Amino acid sequence: MDSDRDFTPEQLARGRALRRAQVPWVLGGRAAGLALSLLLGLTPAGAHLVGGAGRLFGGSWAAEVLAGATALVLLGQLLGLPFAARVRSVRSGYGLVTQGWGGWAVDLLRGLALTLALALPAALGLYALTGWSADRWWLPAAGAAALLTVALSFLFPLVVEPLFNRFSPMPDGELRSALVALAERDGVPIRDVLVADASRRTTALNAYVSGLGATRRVVAYDTLISTAEPREVELVVAHELGHVKHRDVAVGTVLGALGAAVAVGLLGLLMSLRPLLDAAGVPDAADPRSLPLLAACAAGLGALAGPVQSAASRRIEARADRHALELTGDPEQFIAMQRRLALTNIADVDPPRVLELLFASHPSTARRIAAARTWAAARP
Repeated sequence: MDSDRDFTPEQLARGRALRRAQVPWVLGGRAAGLALSLLLGLTPAGAHLVGGAGRLFGGSWAAEVLAGATALVLLGQLLGLPFAARVRSVRSGYGLVTQGWGGWAVDLLRGLALTLALALPAALGLYALTGWSADRWWLPAAGAAALLTVALSFLFPLVVEPLFNRFSPMPDGELRSALVALAERDGVPIRDVLVADASRRTTALNAYVSGLGATRRVVAYDTLISTAEPREVELVVAHELGHVKHRDVAVGTVLGALGAAVAVGLLGLLMSLRPLLDAAGVPDAADPRSLPLLAACAAGLGALAGPVQSAASRRIEARADRHALELTGDPEQFIAMQRRLALTNIADVDPPRVLELLFASHPSTARRIAAARTWAAARP
């Protein structure tokens, strides 16, 4: 990639330095979490943990499920805490963090509470189904997982996002009028563009689309609105309109629901394998002490699916980029917008290919700029 054409050597070096400083901690946190899940799930240690936690709260079936699930979530959070704190320190050193440690801790507690609010009822329902049938529990569980995926996609903007940010309609003015006109020209009616108060946490720039149907919204960070040129903001929103135009959230939700159902089916298969049950020290999937084995299998499947999900995401993002170019016909401003995003977010514009293939949800900045130039060269 011809990154030297768009960025100075100092800018390129700064992005690479941040990537080298934080990626080992990001990947280390993921690896540590996976290792913990496998250790607890594939040895009797996890069964002892769940059994002991259950006895502390009466020893009933429900106590084992709830206390065991809580213990697993807390252990995972505690293990990941130093890795997350180190990543935050690195990003703070590069000027990307505006939030204090106290606010960061509050966000972690909110995330923990949300995780428990989702995990505990799911664990209770799951083990109620395994009690019904240790062999066929995955059939109704697969349907429930698909329905839950759709429900969460619909409710996410209403329930989850307000826990972490405040949103306000973009005030009337030339920029709002230009964005509404852009959406009308694209044939994508939007009720409003919302502005998130991201500046209380970060200096990074971003925008996104979330929700389904009545909860669908286009959200821009206040950092983007306050620092980017109006035409650059239009290009960012045009990209997000591409997601709306191609129904990426709806299609992603349907695919996610199907993926969740398939994953539950695979979990049912894995949880029926006698070598795995013996390694975990449990008689069958109906025993609540099998919860760590279930979590380990889910973590393993998630790790294997990650690169596939990343590849699909990169294709979707590249299509949204093309949509922005076709809607605005302005490759030069698109490139200017990509430069601003990369410099403000201190991105490594051309990271190692293996990292991009395994983990990146978006094409690299260098690839996005190259694609814009290719698009422009193909036009009269």
